Amino acid sequence: MATEAEARAAIDSLIARLSEVDPHKLRRLPDRSIGVMLLDLDISYVGDMKGGRLHNVRVEQGDCRTDVRLVCDSDELVALDDGSLHFAHAWATGRVRLDASLRDLLRLRALA
Repeated sequence: MATEAEARAAIDSLIARLSEVDPHKLRRLPDRSIGVMLLDLDISYVGDMKGGRLHNVRVEQGDCRTDVRLVCDSDELVALDDGSLHFAHAWATGRVRLDASLRDLLRLRALA
């Protein structure tokens, strides 16, 4: 199990990578709440996507109810961040779950 500090470092790294995405693509995304729920640590990282930027990232205890939510253990989050685990494989094998509307999933896919 990864520590909360390791999980936060992975979140910060993912946020930094998000800032490298073409700003025109990001601006097309609607405002949404985004969360990462870490089951083994019983915490959630929650932020607000507004105008193509992620704002107000904070830690909340327990489950997060957001428009777009990634659910996994802390080890999977760290592995996704460092590239040792690919999202498609993790999703297909049930190691991560992505909760979002179909429209939001298609919009996220367009960022890749």
